[in-house]
Amino acid sequence: MKNRSSAAVNLIVGGCLCLGFGSWGYTRTRSNSATPVQREAVMTTHATGTFEVKLTPQGSEDKAEGSTLARLSIEKHFHGDLEATAQGQMLTAVTDVKGSAGYVAIERVSGTLNGRSGTFVFQHSSTLTRGAPHQSVTVVPDSGTGELLGLTGSIIVIIAADGKHSYEFTYSLPEAP
Repeated sequence: MKNRSSAAVNLIVGGCLCLGFGSWGYTRTRSNSATPVQREAVMTTHATGTFEVKLTPQGSEDKAEGSTLARLSIEKHFHGDLEATAQGQMLTAVTDVKGSAGYVAIERVSGTLNGRSGTFVFQHSSTLTRGAPHQSVTVVPDSGTGELLGLTGSIIVIIAADGKHSYEFTYSLPEAP
């Protein structure tokens, strides 16, 4: 059982906890309407590139009948249109049913997005039902700072057969002054 649990956690960590579920992507719809604070013209654009991720278990797994819970720290390095680092926390649940699991995570991203610098936060909520993914990774509303104030959007992750990670980030920002 211990090997199965560790293998299941590795499956999630390696395959679906790196912002995505394998090569599948999930696109979230979002509103481009301005908030009361954000009244400037908003531009929607795309950012693409690659990233590396390091997940580190934090404490012991919590094993019980039917599921195993775990907590991990996240460290990422983004390259391309998003040149940034990210730090965060992830909670996972792996069930005894092969291919079924879930996770939630929060990560703070700090760097430059298409030439504009600042920070923002990604919120993850994802499940895997017998291998079928359902993912949502979005920018937390009003989490942008610096030149990324007013940032909204969502990200899709692509994991190539060789295990390399890339991203497609669709986002909106108020136009720069």
